[in-house]
Amino acid sequence: MEWLLNNLDSVLRLTWQHLLLSVPAVLLSVLIAVPIGRLAYRLPRVGGALLVLTSLLYAIPALPLLILIPVIFGVPLRSGAVMVIGLTVYGVALLVRTSADAFSAVPAAARDAAMALGYSKTAMLWRVELPLAVPVLLSGVRVVTVSTIGLTTIGSLLGIPSLGSLLTDGFQRGIAAEVITGIAATLILALLCDALLLLCGRVLAPWQWRSRRSRCEAIESAEQSPVRSAIAGEGSAAPTDRGGACAGSVEHRGVPVNTADRGEAL
Repeated sequence: MEWLLNNLDSVLRLTWQHLLLSVPAVLLSVLIAVPIGRLAYRLPRVGGALLVLTSLLYAIPALPLLILIPVIFGVPLRSGAVMVIGLTVYGVALLVRTSADAFSAVPAAARDAAMALGYSKTAMLWRVELPLAVPVLLSGVRVVTVSTIGLTTIGSLLGIPSLGSLLTDGFQRGIAAEVITGIAATLILALLCDALLLLCGRVLAPWQWRSRRSRCEAIESAEQSPVRSAIAGEGSAAPTDRGGACAGSVEHRGVPVNTADRGEAL
């Protein structure tokens, strides 16, 4: 704690530099991966090979990739552009498959309804598919964000300032407090960014949380209903996962019935 208080300005400066490397890489990953994922979904024959190729990018070792980037793009080796490009490559590799899954998760009934209303392909993408794909897309973006913040520390091996500089400098000088501060700061930064994305998800897709809340209320009302007691005489109740998705099932005359649906029917 004493080391942190004495070097707080340096830690805050490195945290800001860490964000300047991580945030652009995450944004570029989303802008590149989402169109590729949609293309893979729309063209299944090409999409399979495309998903495999992009996934293989994540298998490239970090240091050789960072050394190759200046040769390919002509940027200085110790510049922030090297890290942003490298992190974007890994982010795209992680997010493309999730993007394809997000578009495939959009209900066909929603697309059919949009077509019946006369939506063009562009309008359907922006007003139907993308909003409904947000929950799945956001889960992938959260993984990419946490992974990117962790990988950014590798830049310190090339002399690119970030929170990883606390790790390399601490190891070289034998200062355990500096190493612990670097690890803790990276972890806290990743958790804060993940929480911010989770909050954004609630704003962008409020219907998902309302639907989950309504399922919970349906289960609670079903459990408190006197009619359920009569039904329970014919079948045995076995609700599960009340704390998470609030979903359960009961066995009624040998047929599994969703308790949320039963609560709405009652």
